[in-house]
Amino acid sequence: MVLKFSLLFFTAIFAGLVVYTVPTFKEKYFKLALVFAGSYLFSITILHILPELFSSSFDPSRMGVYILLGFLLQQLLEFWSAGIEHGHIHSHHATSSKGVLTLMIGLFVHAFLEGTLLSHGESVLPQGLHAHSDKTILMGILLHKAPAAFALAAVLSSSLSKRWTLVLLSLFALASPIGMISSSFFIASGTLSTEGLGILFGLVTGGFLHISTTIFFESSPHHTFQLNKLAVTFLAAALAIASEYFI
Repeated sequence: MVLKFSLLFFTAIFAGLVVYTVPTFKEKYFKLALVFAGSYLFSITILHILPELFSSSFDPSRMGVYILLGFLLQQLLEFWSAGIEHGHIHSHHATSSKGVLTLMIGLFVHAFLEGTLLSHGESVLPQGLHAHSDKTILMGILLHKAPAAFALAAVLSSSLSKRWTLVLLSLFALASPIGMISSSFFIASGTLSTEGLGILFGLVTGGFLHISTTIFFESSPHHTFQLNKLAVTFLAAALAIASEYFI
């Protein structure tokens, strides 16, 4: 768990600091990174998370409802976060203290929830729930957090001092590790029941589906064919398949 904590935290910190080290912003490269992350996240959701949820001890007749609610919840969170989760950089949402507060609440809740999914591979899971390796989920979250942290730092640095930008970036970086530790603790202590765990994982899965599909839609708003984005999408999907079944 220490390794996961470190990877989650420092990936976000280092990605955010790139804002201060890269002299010019190359939007086309950033969008390609987003497409890669979105494709990988979507692929592992289809290949790993959904089959595991529907084949576990959770009630499959209700799991679809939880996933749908998670999809809708992420839509609500993005009203607060201004879509930074999927790379919205050109935002004026953080020009006031109220805007910064709502932005950080939306992002923190989102990152906290996605971190809870990393407890699914721990030995503390309830009896009857498959404890498959979560290396692909961890990789998906890391790939997603890096551009999100960069976008957050870019938005905050446009209206806040460097010190406050780093403070808020650190809070965002801590959200997923805190979610992972909290869910593991509540599972181990018996506070979170199997049904509650199913609801939680369903909500996070719905959020993953929303974010990854939104990235796809926004990467080609006019439905124009772009070979580089198609190649990146297929490459990320192939990597997800390889990491899930062969690595």
